Amino acid sequence: MNVNGQRLRVLLLALVSSLALSAPSGAGAATHEGSDPATLAEQIHNHRAATWHFQRVMGRPRTPTGFHERRASSLVYLTSLRDLWRRRAANARLRFLRPPHRAAWFCIHRHEGRWDDPDPAYYGGLQMDVSFQRAYGSYLLRRKGTADRWTPLEQMWTAEKALRAGRGFHPWPVAARRCGLI
Repeated sequence: MNVNGQRLRVLLLALVSSLALSAPSGAGAATHEGSDPATLAEQIHNHRAATWHFQRVMGRPRTPTGFHERRASSLVYLTSLRDLWRRRAANARLRFLRPPHRAAWFCIHRHEGRWDDPDPAYYGGLQMDVSFQRAYGSYLLRRKGTADRWTPLEQMWTAEKALRAGRGFHPWPVAARRCGLI
């Protein structure tokens, strides 16, 4: 065996040894992770619910699931599943925080009113009537009530759904003209 082969062998042995020492095993797995299967299943459920909430507000399809945590008992598997849903929730939240036409919605908002404007017949900072909210924000309308109770980002995503549906910025004709959007 040449020198490079010996070095590679030593590096591989060191890597395998370090992985073996850091991996949880047997009875120590539960204490190593600090969780039991029921706790991990609850965490998976919470991360999945957060992911689906953001996806629904953004008008995106829900990430599919097989609900494998309901049948699994392996702490290693449940931990990896929890971490997967945690990453999905974090990624969905990041996308939620950046609506595609955010600057346009802020411009329209400057001409429309307060984000928590409760005055009928137009609600919120983008002045959405109830039929508009029902058409593009029915999930939020059911969960939170009218748009004056939604966060500014939820209002923007509802308006974004109307934009994607082909309405453009025309539901806000005066404000959109002032902003140079139509």
